[in-house]
Amino acid sequence: MAEAISNPWPALDYAQDRGTFETLHLMSQVVGKARTACAPWVNHGWQVALYVTPRGFTTSPVPNAHGLFDLEFDFVEHLLRCRASNGFLGEIPLAGQTIAGFYGAVEELLTLTGAPVRINGVPNEIADPVPFAQDTAPRAYDRDAAWRLWQALIQIARVFQEFRTGWLGKVSPVHLFWGSFDLAVTRFSGRTAPRHPGGIPHLPDAVTREAYSHEVSSAGFWPGGGLVDYPAFYAYAYPEPKGFRTAAVRPEAAAFHEGLGEFVLPYEAVRSAPDPDAALAAFLLSTYEAAADAGNWPRAELECDFGVPDVPRRC
Repeated sequence: MAEAISNPWPALDYAQDRGTFETLHLMSQVVGKARTACAPWVNHGWQVALYVTPRGFTTSPVPNAHGLFDLEFDFVEHLLRCRASNGFLGEIPLAGQTIAGFYGAVEELLTLTGAPVRINGVPNEIADPVPFAQDTAPRAYDRDAAWRLWQALIQIARVFQEFRTGWLGKVSPVHLFWGSFDLAVTRFSGRTAPRHPGGIPHLPDAVTREAYSHEVSSAGFWPGGGLVDYPAFYAYAYPEPKGFRTAAVRPEAAAFHEGLGEFVLPYEAVRSAPDPDAALAAFLLSTYEAAADAGNWPRAELECDFGVPDVPRRC
């Protein structure tokens, strides 16, 4: 915790902290699925995501029968906290849990909010998923690893939020998708996209096709896993225009990953840069420009100066 306070971009070690990251991924799926079960569908599935907060990450207020509830991971006290408009306040410790125990405890908390919530019990976007109720194996939870991941997400979200302001077209919130456990921000050209082929493991094709109904330039961060066994930033375009993957992007450590079909930038390259904010901003901007130029986006109509606090946009 001391390092996270002295260094706003903390060290992340996927090999060392993988167990905790995987535990948080599965826990975030349980919590995200509670929001999904109650919140009306919004374009591109934005209603399912979580958001970084000064304590951890949250569902934000979720409608439930005649009231509201929210669920928030608190990485200061290492709890999941549930609040409801009927006055209920409950907590679950994050350490020492099995996924089955956590799943049952979340459903029990939500019953006390005034209306029970049935959470879909099967993980998404995970190879060989074990249903939550059957996942009784002990799970790692290292408080320092959880703290450092949250601190990294705070720094990343700051830069993503600023990047988001330089766009007059449709742009996503900065949000945490619990399916692949990535923090993302997406710009849209305004044009429809070809029908997505689907085929993402353990994700309904209808969800994928709705998410990619329009052209996007998307960027994000994950703590590691699969083909990238280290914390990294990514950027991609859908549909991928000809010439996108051969474009020159910044900073120098960024490269196109053929296996993923995305540009990848190691988190450590940003963290160790003389100006981490500027290094990440360069990656976001240059990968967007690669997508927009190769895809002939109407850039002059959609781009604007980055926002400044307390200064309205010029019209």
